[in-house]
Amino acid sequence: MSGRARLALCAAAATVMASCALLPLVDPPTWLFQAAFLVAVQTGVGALTRRVPLARPLTIACQVLVTLLLLTLTFAREQALAGFIPGPDVFQRFGELLQSGTDDVGRYAIPAPLSPGIRLMMVGGVLVIGLAVDALAVTFRTAAPAGLPLLALYSVAAGLSDGAADWLWFVVAAAGYLMLLLAEGRDRLSQWGRVFGGAARAPGTDSGGAVAPVRTGRRIGAVALGVALIVPLGLPALDGGLLDGARTGVGAGTGDGGTISAVNPLVSLRDSLNVDQDRQVMSYRTNTENTQDMYLRIVSLDDFDGTSWKPAQRHIVGVPNTFQTPIGLGTDIRRTEIETRVSAADWYAQDWLPMPYPATGVQIKGKWRYEPIGRTLVGDHGQNTRGAQYTVKSLIVQPTAEQLALSPEPPAALRREFTKVPNSLPAVVARTAREVTDGSANHYEQAVKLQDYFAVNGGFTYDTQVQAGSGSAAIARFLKQKQGFCVHFSFAMAAMARTLGIPARVAVGFTPGSPQADGSMSVGLRDAHAWPELYFEGVGWTRFEPTPNRGTTPRYTQSDTPSGDSPDVPKPTQSASAAPSAAPSASASCSAQERKLEACPSQSAQAVAGSGDAGPPWYGILLWTLLGLVVLVLPFLPMLWRMRVRAVRLGTHGRTEERAAAHALAAWQEVTDTAWDHGIAPDESQTPRKAAARIARLGHLDPAAAAAVHRLAAAVEQVLYAPHPRPTAGLAEDARLVGSALNSTVSRPTRLRALLAPRSAVRMAWAVSDRWTALRTNLAARRPTLPRRPSSQNG
Repeated sequence: MSGRARLALCAAAATVMASCALLPLVDPPTWLFQAAFLVAVQTGVGALTRRVPLARPLTIACQVLVTLLLLTLTFAREQALAGFIPGPDVFQRFGELLQSGTDDVGRYAIPAPLSPGIRLMMVGGVLVIGLAVDALAVTFRTAAPAGLPLLALYSVAAGLSDGAADWLWFVVAAAGYLMLLLAEGRDRLSQWGRVFGGAARAPGTDSGGAVAPVRTGRRIGAVALGVALIVPLGLPALDGGLLDGARTGVGAGTGDGGTISAVNPLVSLRDSLNVDQDRQVMSYRTNTENTQDMYLRIVSLDDFDGTSWKPAQRHIVGVPNTFQTPIGLGTDIRRTEIETRVSAADWYAQDWLPMPYPATGVQIKGKWRYEPIGRTLVGDHGQNTRGAQYTVKSLIVQPTAEQLALSPEPPAALRREFTKVPNSLPAVVARTAREVTDGSANHYEQAVKLQDYFAVNGGFTYDTQVQAGSGSAAIARFLKQKQGFCVHFSFAMAAMARTLGIPARVAVGFTPGSPQADGSMSVGLRDAHAWPELYFEGVGWTRFEPTPNRGTTPRYTQSDTPSGDSPDVPKPTQSASAAPSAAPSASASCSAQERKLEACPSQSAQAVAGSGDAGPPWYGILLWTLLGLVVLVLPFLPMLWRMRVRAVRLGTHGRTEERAAAHALAAWQEVTDTAWDHGIAPDESQTPRKAAARIARLGHLDPAAAAAVHRLAAAVEQVLYAPHPRPTAGLAEDARLVGSALNSTVSRPTRLRALLAPRSAVRMAWAVSDRWTALRTNLAARRPTLPRRPSSQNG
């Protein structure tokens, strides 16, 4: 295999390895195999055209054409001519798929389903990056800058993922890039016999065939990989608010995503409960006198891995005008719709919106998204609750004990998801659950016995000073020590309910708060709370209260409530409805099981589609991505340009008279520019010999470096004045020796400026100005001259 073919193979492999960072974003990951195959075809076409050989622009044009044909064959075969030739219908299809993919990106949380639109975005994006890497690394033989497209790919993936395995994808992407640099270095070594060799150059040219050596690649690689480590730290992440496990729970939220991927409410809830001053989080007014069930729910934790509970990653949509009927709630269950107006404190910044459960509608300003399964709202692009004022319509659901006891088995899909427990859960948890609920006739009796075991007769005490604990043995330790706060009680009861086959999850939020003299309710930090929710078919997700001395015990679980009687119904206002609505729900056309799993379309799909919250268009995402890359690269542009110029000047060899002259002059120019970067401005009036003496004197060069700069000056004079210039060996090494000596004799600030903001980089602006002047001159020369109009004077 030739060196260039090996380099092309490494470029394709580096692209695919960097694309692995996108794997956590979409499920299933089968798109990567398709992308890898198409990248291989794209790379093969480039290798064939370079072997012909074709001019570099033609090579890239052939790859672009084949890439378009591949995308057409894969995603728009029915709209294409002969199945693969693109036409207007194909581009229209691409636009539809990209729009659909953009909508899906805004609708779903990570990992998103592999819809056709998302697949086109993923595969097409990888092909574009692969084309850029192949063009830079193989066609133009500049492997080091090829790290920038790979960096862009990794940065986008790292910014969107939950961060759980970012280090792994970084290692994979970095390994691919370093492999590409090593392949280029091997190719250089095989051609020139030395690491700093460069590709053959036409006389007098300054670009095109020049290639940065491996030394330049290592430097640019260090910068690119360093930026790749730093960039994800500055990208948005949903880690603020009450549920931030690393803070006090009252800091400003900084998230802008659609789900919480790594919440740990254990520490933050305890810190909120143990604050010295009970600061008011929010206040609210409601049109019902029954505020004991007004738990303000923030989010539900339904993913249990044995170590902690956290929200499952689910899709989010625009906030509908009216929410669907709560999952599993039957028409024969008594309910009352109420309205609550909430005002959040100016200092309280929470990414999730506290609301009574189950909410049926929300009126709020700002960028908010709706998660249908948990019936929660989450802020988008940094939106949080700081100073928010909003109105929530919700239901007070009043099932009877008899209705809960007669509840049938839940749907298989729901039961499978919400009764899942890990194998690492200690056996004592399930054993204790069976012992406590022994003799129960149904799941309802089991749930009540579990609640009473923790809250009444199990010997447990409430203590907020107990450490939250972590690991699979935390629940077992709590069952043994019998001390803890709401997190321990809710987590333990939900886990034990799951071992009994009862679908369960944990809700986090606030208890109803304290009444005020003006009729409002005040909710403080110490009202932060966690409680279990158990699912009963026909009733839906139902609150239980196992924490002693906290909250209120639901009436439908109290033993003194007659099985056939329901509690008093809160007195509704004129806007409340104490009876079930006779009108069919928006999901009446769905099957019962689909409705219970909330798989039906939204009641206000048109309102959601027209709400403008479906996320930015694809071209907006592309524009912001390009702008971000420009912002990242711009500060390093002088350094990158200087490193590129140095590599070009020192990467050639003078084996003929013409090349000997060009190489000697380039090495001398590099030395004078390096001296300039270190504070020794060039003096064009001096001869090379006097300039060398000046550099040695002002730069305080050691004897070896001084001898090297004088050898360079002698070589320049020889190629300028000798009738037949002779190649001089070792000029590149002498130039590097002088540069190292200059770098070692200056202060650290001077060294940093010479690296990051070299003075000689002004030549870049001069070159742009010269090219612009030349372009204007050429255009003026080609402008046709109109014949002058003859005089109209009469002779």
